[in-house]
Amino acid sequence: MYPDQLLLSQVAIVLVRPKFAENIGSTARVAFNMGIKRLILVHEIMPDRAAMAKMATHKAAHLLDNMEIHDNLEEALKPFSVIVGTTARTGKKRTIERTPREIIETIIPDLPNNQLAIIFGPEDRGLTNDELKYCNYTSSIPTADFSSLNLAQAVAIHCYELYYNIVHAPRAIEPNPKIASSYELEGMYDYLEETLLRIDFLQEKSHTYWMTNIRQFLSRIRITSKDSKIIRGICRQFLCYQGRGQEK
Repeated sequence: MYPDQLLLSQVAIVLVRPKFAENIGSTARVAFNMGIKRLILVHEIMPDRAAMAKMATHKAAHLLDNMEIHDNLEEALKPFSVIVGTTARTGKKRTIERTPREIIETIIPDLPNNQLAIIFGPEDRGLTNDELKYCNYTSSIPTADFSSLNLAQAVAIHCYELYYNIVHAPRAIEPNPKIASSYELEGMYDYLEETLLRIDFLQEKSHTYWMTNIRQFLSRIRITSKDSKIIRGICRQFLCYQGRGQEK
């Protein structure tokens, strides 16, 4: 059995451009109550410290002091191998939504060897399709007709499911192996996209559609760090070979 703190230390809550500083403080308070101590903010500016601290209370204020701040989501997600995006919206280009409980039960075996990020978008519109492309899973909280949970409530539900499964309903798990980080995957996808463009597989009008589907397909395969390097190497070699062919 893995120690509770070991598994919870692998988890980070990521807030993408929240509109209200108070909601960041409330999120810190919720996360700390559920044993999660890593908070990441994706924002161009630092929100008002006093407004955040007021809602965090003094017990969770240290999460604000240690909060990581990044200008963009891709940078914030570099070390994470398992990424969950939260959304209340559906669409053809989005991954299949699952409940927080279903997702947490699925990813518990990943935690011994992989870092987990749970992402929450702005209060008024949530995460965009471009932001959700980084995610392995998409989580949607079931509600009765009217979906209007505030940011801290959504964070609380996901954190509770994690805390309950790890602390109150622990089970013997066979840990999943380490899989490629977001940084490794994005480097691989850059090479793959360039290769597919070079052979005209990605038509201009369907470019985003096909890359989204390719990302979703490869995400289900659970690519390891070694796998990502192999795919990058194949694409790099192809691009170099084709470049030499065009010079002749």
